[in-house]
Amino acid sequence: MKQFLIALVFLTTAFSYAQDTGSIVGKLTDKEYNNESLAFANILIKGTTKGTTSDMDGLYAFENLEPGTYTLIYSFVGYETQEIPLTVVVGKVTEANVVMGASAAALSEIVITTTSRKDSEVALLLEQRNAVEIKESIGSIELAKLGVSDAATAATKISGVSSSEASGDVYVRGLGDRYLYTTLNGMTVPSDNVDKKNIDLGLFPTRLVQSISISKNFSPENSSDQSSGSIDITSRSLNGINELQFGFESGLNTQAIGQSKFKRTANQDDISFGFYSSNMTTKDAITQQSWDTESTTLPIDYSYTLTAGTKIGDKFKVLFSGSQSSDFEYNEGTFQQFNRNLLDVNYTDATNYSNTISTTGLVDMSYDFDDNHNVRALSLFVNKLTDQVFEAGRNRDGFVFEEVNDPDSYSQYVVDQNTIQTRLWINQIMGDHQIGTRNHLTWGYGYNQMDADEPNRIRNEVNIKKPTDTEAETIELANQGGTQQRKSFQDIEDSEYSARIKDVFNVFENDTISSLKLTVGGNYRYKTRDFESQVYGVDEIGAPGQVVPPSIDDIGSVFTQENFDNGSLSLVQQLPDTYNGELNSASGFLSLNYSINKFNFILGARYQNDEIIVDYNVGNAPGGRDGSVTKNYDNIYPALNVRYALNEKNNFRLAASKTITLPEFKEIAPFGYVSPTNQVVVGNTGLEASNVYNFDIKWELFPSRKELISATGFYKYIDNPINRTLDRGSSGYFSFYNTSDRAQVIGLELEADLGLVSSTEDNGYNLDLGFNFTRMWHTQDLRTFYNDNGSIANTFTYNGKDEIGLEGASDYIVNASLNFSTNWERAFNANISGNYASDKIYALGSAPDSQTTQSNLYNNEIIEKGFVVLNATFSQELSDNIDLSFKAFNLLNPEIKRTQDVRSIATGTESTETIRSYKNGATISLGVNINF
Repeated sequence: MKQFLIALVFLTTAFSYAQDTGSIVGKLTDKEYNNESLAFANILIKGTTKGTTSDMDGLYAFENLEPGTYTLIYSFVGYETQEIPLTVVVGKVTEANVVMGASAAALSEIVITTTSRKDSEVALLLEQRNAVEIKESIGSIELAKLGVSDAATAATKISGVSSSEASGDVYVRGLGDRYLYTTLNGMTVPSDNVDKKNIDLGLFPTRLVQSISISKNFSPENSSDQSSGSIDITSRSLNGINELQFGFESGLNTQAIGQSKFKRTANQDDISFGFYSSNMTTKDAITQQSWDTESTTLPIDYSYTLTAGTKIGDKFKVLFSGSQSSDFEYNEGTFQQFNRNLLDVNYTDATNYSNTISTTGLVDMSYDFDDNHNVRALSLFVNKLTDQVFEAGRNRDGFVFEEVNDPDSYSQYVVDQNTIQTRLWINQIMGDHQIGTRNHLTWGYGYNQMDADEPNRIRNEVNIKKPTDTEAETIELANQGGTQQRKSFQDIEDSEYSARIKDVFNVFENDTISSLKLTVGGNYRYKTRDFESQVYGVDEIGAPGQVVPPSIDDIGSVFTQENFDNGSLSLVQQLPDTYNGELNSASGFLSLNYSINKFNFILGARYQNDEIIVDYNVGNAPGGRDGSVTKNYDNIYPALNVRYALNEKNNFRLAASKTITLPEFKEIAPFGYVSPTNQVVVGNTGLEASNVYNFDIKWELFPSRKELISATGFYKYIDNPINRTLDRGSSGYFSFYNTSDRAQVIGLELEADLGLVSSTEDNGYNLDLGFNFTRMWHTQDLRTFYNDNGSIANTFTYNGKDEIGLEGASDYIVNASLNFSTNWERAFNANISGNYASDKIYALGSAPDSQTTQSNLYNNEIIEKGFVVLNATFSQELSDNIDLSFKAFNLLNPEIKRTQDVRSIATGTESTETIRSYKNGATISLGVNINF
């Protein structure tokens, strides 16, 4: 591998005689006709034979221009000819929008900007037209118009993309976290949540975003660990010479604000300005810290931002942006758990209180050595603290099978308090160089650090003895296992180094007839994880009922040093659970981009070696506490992309590729994480990666500058898919398995972005409609493994089913938005958007235990029901420097529900049971933004 990388770097250096090119794009408007688009005007580069004409929308473009200064000549019969000098910068777009009229335009009527391709609406649409890959982008200019506040919401404005109100995940073509890959400026970025592969895009405010791009098919320069798409966030640099902006927003969650005493954890005294810090160990907290929840009376959401930057001299730019937000959520609903068709847990008042405080800080610096060489460095810090309280059984109807044998006499109450602090630090340095006449060399190096801690999780489970005619209600400590009363901590530390290098070599270019480019490069990623979890339980000595809390709101009063000293209580200190993970990924890629006439072909391949090592010391692990597991995947991943440009308004695209879906550390390590609802998720050391084969075909129509109509068909074949399912037998644990030999997905994706009303008058307005629809047909088989004697060794079939849909995939996804904007002196913008994703499988079912002959002791799949989300945003310019905004999210406040078909052991009939249901509430806010 080392020799391969050395050879790759040598090959890249050998092409370092080079430069890339830049472009000039723009729009011509007709001054004599209310600045409408001017078609068929002539644009010529002075001193050359290169020329073009504006299209029906007044758009024009000159691609692949060498850096330098050009003079463009604009002419139209009966109009004043104009000559405008323009500078082309490597890898960027110079945008010149020109007003043509009977007399020469004033200087103020000519707008010239030089931007990255991922900023300007005109440049982005031209890039999409000309790109060979199936790639879609949304830039900061359009995001500002839509009033979008974060990258997660921004991504849903792209066709086939949705986000789940239940999980917070972003889905591309109905496939979620497992099948996506997220990068920042083309480089890997760690997840802020160890339970997920991708970072929460909601942590990226759109003020930090220059553009968001989603590639729905595999490109060899990206990691092969993606099957539904890769999301790249391009962070923004300083705009102009100086920048100073302040914003403040305040609002409420309609359900949280209704709680006169919004519950907080007992860790509140250790939280300051969204940061947790304590000198007390979790063990000492058993007797030295309260066990009971606290509360706040006014759960108001807020956020504030500050952005400042300046240009120093002619070469150096620096930008700082910082923000903090606080959001409250409250929900209450049903929670049930069935294991082998038997009711294990039943709560009708499962309640969550949550407060999330996110603090971000970005420093971006860039230095232009000259027009050919640029180096950029950025550092992004994110601190996300979530303080959450879960309780259930306060209504005295709680039932837990292992604790309550007589539900007529007893109920159970549980309260789980957890403070989760994630600190993420991303550092990147990147270079962009042109050397010689044909090469464009880019590189990057990154170091990321992620700490995800649960410093003091507090959990109590008590049995409530119901009152009788002769006895009052009493509270007894639950004691099955000795850790029902516990405090615990969990520490996760991830470190990651990454590097990338890419060289684009222009082999030849024959005007607009044909050209050939060679791209070569490589990536390296090294990631480590140190994980530790320890539980300190409190057990009652003797028969239950000797230590009696006065009420469920004062459970902590019994956990005193006196009760430990007199032998009423004992400390149960479990051995710590630990695992260390290591990911070593090295890759190289090569592709050829050949265009001839209306065809463009990219043929390439990526060699990628992924090695995953997990060493663990975990209680109840199969084969004993200590163990180690190594996974190695060494493959070549080919990709083909073809574009046929029928004319300037119609494109046909075809793509085919092979990718992989790697298991995550937490899916391999056999550590069991207990959720607040007491569901346990355990890793599986036998889990293997999935290979995925992808095929796409797409048609695009660009009716005008801002309009797009497209239709896409796609097919995916997944070999050895990974699913979450309940373990067989009586454990009731969720785990991850290769449940199937194969899965198949067939999809149809339709998109339309249309201008319903368009006006150029000063008092006019515009009305735009965005709509996309995805229909998917997906299925996978369910495996059965046999022993040599023909008996069943293991099976994932259940209830007569040997075929099922794909976990996390919806049959239907619909996104729609309606945007109203004005051309008034003080612009007004209103946007209404909606999303619907149909039912999806939350977890697969499981077969009966292989040792039993009772075929009805199985688990059916758990289904997350579909629901509609409706959002609205409004913004109004109050002055040249002040904007006012109003936002309302989740207006319909739909019920989020998971169901499971359960068979009655007595009658043999099946009924659909709601095993989880709740509403998150609507969020309403008012904000002001000031530009100085």
